[in-house]
Amino acid sequence: MNLKDYIRVIPDFPEQGISFKDITTLLQNGTMYKKAIDELKELVAHLQIDVIAGPEARGFVIGAPLAYALGVGFIPIRKSGKLPYETIEAGYNLEYGKDSLAMHTDAIQKGQKVLIADDLLATGGTISTSVNLVRELGGDVVGAAFLIELEHLHGRDKLTDVEVLSLLTYES
Repeated sequence: MNLKDYIRVIPDFPEQGISFKDITTLLQNGTMYKKAIDELKELVAHLQIDVIAGPEARGFVIGAPLAYALGVGFIPIRKSGKLPYETIEAGYNLEYGKDSLAMHTDAIQKGQKVLIADDLLATGGTISTSVNLVRELGGDVVGAAFLIELEHLHGRDKLTDVEVLSLLTYES
């Protein structure tokens, strides 16, 4: 029961030369989805975590069940304009453009120990922006956990002061 066997790799998507890792095939299999969350839970067990924050949208499908498994709260980090209350926002560069993320100003209590969870670590832009937002609100980022890390894109280089934990790695 290798998790990689349940991740569909699509060559040349979204553009030539990109090898897209599609987790929907893992998510649709209840046994393997549970196995992935259980293994992530074990991977982060040594951390003291008060809450988990996850960026929209795939960070929700990893972060929320992981928070449930650990018995801690979950905080969504949303795209700009999606949250109804007062927010802080930060923009960042994507491989294919620009985007921005937002959090409610009362989402994090000062000193809370926060794990950031997402499906994929690629270039690190989304996660480093998420780390900055959490810290701006006074949170202590104790780690960043991922289902997949694309090692060749060196995303962890943007997270030098954060413990990075990846369940699966790909060279390309």
